[in-house]
Amino acid sequence: MAKRVFFSFHYQDVIDFRANVVRNHWVTKESRDIAGFFDASLWESAKKDSPLSVKRLINSGLERTSTTCVLIGTNTWARPWVRYEIVASFRRENRMLGVHINSIAGKDQRTKALGVNPFEYLGVRFFNSGLTATLYEVVGSKWIEYTEYGPSATYQTGGVGCEHCGKFYKFSDLYNIFDWGRGDGYNNFASWVENA
Repeated sequence: MAKRVFFSFHYQDVIDFRANVVRNHWVTKESRDIAGFFDASLWESAKKDSPLSVKRLINSGLERTSTTCVLIGTNTWARPWVRYEIVASFRRENRMLGVHINSIAGKDQRTKALGVNPFEYLGVRFFNSGLTATLYEVVGSKWIEYTEYGPSATYQTGGVGCEHCGKFYKFSDLYNIFDWGRGDGYNNFASWVENA
């Protein structure tokens, strides 16, 4: 059955058409179930209001989604709203995956070197109880608490397995990354989403 997927991406990758290839590939599929997803993403161009209204827009866009797919272009890792979308997805316990899109020819008919994995720049430390966690991001070369999601980077998790208690994880330790071109995303995206 098709999942409702929130796509997180840098708007430049929409302009260059790379993000569109992934988000719109369902059009040539027999059905949405075969494609494996319904697109619930937002356009970054709509994110020009106050930070609070942008956060509300993102949180609203994530409602009724089960999976978040981060489309990884050249500068995706550095986009503050992409980071917010990833953290918001993590907090609501969406499944997540990343897909490199620089292997897709852009409107200039060229591909690019793969972009940096944005999951490398976000992390979480679970307290010994497993009931509380603190979110982190890399700024410069240092890990600092991520406070954009709320007044505090520390929150109640609802409980995690003891194997995670007292441990720190980069999000790259938790989520798979695929390459649209090398991984035959057109034919494999549905299974990537299903197994996220």
